[in-house]
Amino acid sequence: MRDNIEQRACDLAVYIIENKSTVRAAAAQFGVSKSTVHKDLVERLPHFNRTLYLQVKNVLEENKAERHIRGGMATRRKYRGV
Repeated sequence: MRDNIEQRACDLAVYIIENKSTVRAAAAQFGVSKSTVHKDLVERLPHFNRTLYLQVKNVLEENKAERHIRGGMATRRKYRGV
């Protein structure tokens, strides 16, 4: 995967957009770290595919806005034993 970083960044972006996925889920799917996914999407992608970057940026911002809700629900499930 290291050979073509631009292709990996595009593939990650498409995966996140299509699945409304989180950075963690994309990292697990592609077998790379969260840091790599974030760096590919935020730092590398805007230089060679601006339109794809703007689309993935919206999904990432939506995930960031909702993460406190997901965390609360996970804690609730943990203590309810569900």
